[in-house]
Amino acid sequence: MIKNVQFADIILPFAVKGKFTYKISETLKDNLIAGMRVSAPFGNNRICTGIVSELHNREPDISKIKFLKAIIDEMPMVNEIQLKLWSWLSEYYMCCEGEVMKAALPSITSLNNYRPKFDTYVKLAKNYSENELNTIFHSLAKARKQYDILLSYMSLSNYDSGKKFVPVKKSQLLTESGSSAAAFDALVSKGIFTQYKEQVSRITGADKKIEPLRNLNQAQEQAYNSVKEQFKSKDIVLLHGVTSSGKTEIYLHLIEEQIAQGKQTLFLLPEIALTAQIIQRLKNHFGEQAGVYHSKLNDSEKVEIWRKVAGNDADSYKVILGVRSSIFLPFTNLGLVIVDEEHDGSYKQQDPAPRYHARDTAIMLAKLSAAKTILGSATPSIESYYNAKSGKYGLAELKERYGAVKLPEMVIANTHEAFRKKLMVSHFTPELLNAMDVALGKGEQIILFQNRRGFSPYIECAECGWIPVCVQCAVNLTYHKSKNRLVCHYCGYSSVLPSGCGNCGSTGLVTRGFGTEKIEDEIKIVFPSAKIARLDQDTTRNKNSFNRIINDFENRKIDILIGTQMISKGLDFENLTVVGTLNADNLLHFPDFRSHEKSFQSLEQVSGRAGRRKKQGKVVIQTSDPSNKIIRLVLRHDYEGMFRAQIEDRQVFNYPPFCRIIKISVKHKDLSMLNYYSELLGGELKRVFGTRVLGPEAPVISKVQSWHIKIIMIKIEKDKSFAKAKHLINEAFEKIEKDKKSYVLKIAVDVDPY
Repeated sequence: MIKNVQFADIILPFAVKGKFTYKISETLKDNLIAGMRVSAPFGNNRICTGIVSELHNREPDISKIKFLKAIIDEMPMVNEIQLKLWSWLSEYYMCCEGEVMKAALPSITSLNNYRPKFDTYVKLAKNYSENELNTIFHSLAKARKQYDILLSYMSLSNYDSGKKFVPVKKSQLLTESGSSAAAFDALVSKGIFTQYKEQVSRITGADKKIEPLRNLNQAQEQAYNSVKEQFKSKDIVLLHGVTSSGKTEIYLHLIEEQIAQGKQTLFLLPEIALTAQIIQRLKNHFGEQAGVYHSKLNDSEKVEIWRKVAGNDADSYKVILGVRSSIFLPFTNLGLVIVDEEHDGSYKQQDPAPRYHARDTAIMLAKLSAAKTILGSATPSIESYYNAKSGKYGLAELKERYGAVKLPEMVIANTHEAFRKKLMVSHFTPELLNAMDVALGKGEQIILFQNRRGFSPYIECAECGWIPVCVQCAVNLTYHKSKNRLVCHYCGYSSVLPSGCGNCGSTGLVTRGFGTEKIEDEIKIVFPSAKIARLDQDTTRNKNSFNRIINDFENRKIDILIGTQMISKGLDFENLTVVGTLNADNLLHFPDFRSHEKSFQSLEQVSGRAGRRKKQGKVVIQTSDPSNKIIRLVLRHDYEGMFRAQIEDRQVFNYPPFCRIIKISVKHKDLSMLNYYSELLGGELKRVFGTRVLGPEAPVISKVQSWHIKIIMIKIEKDKSFAKAKHLINEAFEKIEKDKKSYVLKIAVDVDPY
């Protein structure tokens, strides 16, 4: 420990490189610890909240240094491992630690204003005998409301006369009795009831009954033992198991081991959508030791979870189930990190910075914590599977579904032929309609997958081909029938549906393509007696809407569920037997070197929802290209075949895992200025990196929120220094920034972008 420290390096929540050094006054010296929040002067009259990164005696080379104003916390808000993780994130993903801080911490306001939640509880003023209680009830015979409250208390508390006081929540008591607060207050004033406040959690608690873990079957036992054995020599193991093979049960057994050792587990899932079912299983087994963390929680709930993760007492969380942001929680004794559906693109943060990948960051978090990592997927990313096959990671496999349930029957429905023969009913082939009809006749459930929300991707003038586009982005506006508006899915701009063509004035506007909203409309016509619901971003905006839809489907209140990518992964329904992919083509033909990998993963994952328990399911894939090689691989559930084909292509064309990619987005509101500066930057990078530089080129979406965009991509071979490459890129940025007119320019860096 440094004695008599003079200076503190502070992370402030700004997109500015480096830290800010302040002098420490005598009054603060003895109490200041790295990781604490402090008040620091910034600029002329501004006071900001920052995090102490380091205490030292290195005098900065500046003429005037400011003093810290105050210490906000009694104890550090951020621990040593978190500070190291923040530093790694800023270096690896080429962003500022201030940007990491903004992403990592709950809002400053909620941290400063957090107050514990208290509920009012009620109990009898003393242990009344049975005769005394009878006398009280008799005295209340004419005060009916008071009588009802006391009667409700007796029922809710299972009161055992003469033996114990049993508290009941006041709000519950008033609701149950249907009485007013005034009637309750009268019972308090008569000395019959007493009330008191007690701190309670904002997070919904679990049932007190804890269920034991299920025994693993032979295949699960072998995979579980394989994971444990490989953890002796490797820090990361990939668990590759077909859909419904029972990977989650293996996770639960590994978590139980960690809890027995007094250690914490982080269980990552790619989306909030998947937490609903798994959190119930965690709560059933681990009770109040398990918590859930995601973006739909309010600020006070986030702060409460933050505190319960950081604590070391009996009430602290030993297991956190969360989405990508949960990697920032203050784990104090992390023993295991589980990254389920590790291939999923939702683990990648796009905007704003830090543009991190939660899987890769979780691996670093585990390394800093001396913990182990298990990656799980039925369709692993090419990189993870390559790392496992090459020996960098361990590999455990589950090749059969749990309970020997067969993989679903796969059916290809040729939409091109069906259209030609006039057999299509709206957007549904005869094969899909027949499968749905049979399932509904048996009382079974159906999922329809269409990875576009809204009613129609765009509308078009039938006369001249005019298409309404966003005024701020280079994209067509999507038609939402429920709102009767055209909406941009990039910036949120919306407009009323035009009465006529904006070019020729014709009223012959027609919808093109189809989204989930249109499918919902049309399936109601085909199956009018079926109970139908939709699961997409538009129907799950409220905090509990996703859980409500999932619960309704689980409880068979919904026959047909239509959804986007949300329904394609991780969900487990006993009565779901038919899955229909309505348009596989829009997955396959995307300008991205990962398009075949992502297509296989999406189709295989959504197929895996069907027939997961006792009945074999059926999957109908609608496509105009039945001979497509990815479609044929999905038919055979042939992940290995997909991997072999993709890894050969990646090696030939030098794509990950054989190189690293840095994507640079250059943005300007003036297209001519963008062209000038992007060419200038591209030329400077090509001077340093040569043919490793691709671009600048306009992306598929070349304007977003009025900013024109050009993309520069740099490939760095695995045997070259990645740190040196990033240093050279930053030097190129600095040269551009010396031009005074470049201040309006925006440059965004995305490391490992795809």
